[in-house]
Amino acid sequence: MQLGDKTAVVVALTGLYPLVTVILATVFLRERLNRVQGIGILLALAAIYLFNVQTETGLLSRWLLFALLPIAFWGIAGLLQKLSTNHLSGELSTLWFLAAFVPAAGLILLHQPMPAHLALRTWLLVVALGFTFGLGNFALLAAFARNGKASVITPISGLYPVVSIPIAMVALGERVGLRETLGIALALFGVAALSCDTPSSQTALQTSAAAHGQSNTTTTSTS
Repeated sequence: MQLGDKTAVVVALTGLYPLVTVILATVFLRERLNRVQGIGILLALAAIYLFNVQTETGLLSRWLLFALLPIAFWGIAGLLQKLSTNHLSGELSTLWFLAAFVPAAGLILLHQPMPAHLALRTWLLVVALGFTFGLGNFALLAAFARNGKASVITPISGLYPVVSIPIAMVALGERVGLRETLGIALALFGVAALSCDTPSSQTALQTSAAAHGQSNTTTTSTS
């Protein structure tokens, strides 16, 4: 955003980070993808291509390179959040997640000291950012702690652009072109598709067998 691109575009693009989490979950947690989630991956890749502004030279635009970093880091974080809640409660996982921001903030302050005078409005916006981010992350970890699958919970949380984009367009007066609009739409549909979870064939067979066995037991008892 600091490089000048629209908030609506950057938010929609970084919202694709569940793509990384889903792929990692299939590798390390043995969670399976269905056909709809496979389509979601293709939609996400198409959206990334559309977000590449062609007015800049090179394969990738400068701002896109920076925007792809959160997709990788947040995608890995989604897997780590699921792994942490396998051993800790959602509350403790949230505590240690937020505690990790302290050394990161210290490094940022060493590199870029805080301005001497900041307006009250700036402080309020920063506090609101921290509060909403922390509360949202707590809800995310609580879902993981209640046996939520990483390949489902993370994509659902990635739908936050549905809220951010209208706010950016109304509050900041941003306007997006046809190419950007198509990219945003593909990103949102891609994340929605990634969140569609269906029972595996093995699970369906087990459920069917259990129902059949229960039916036989009931029939025998009646006889």
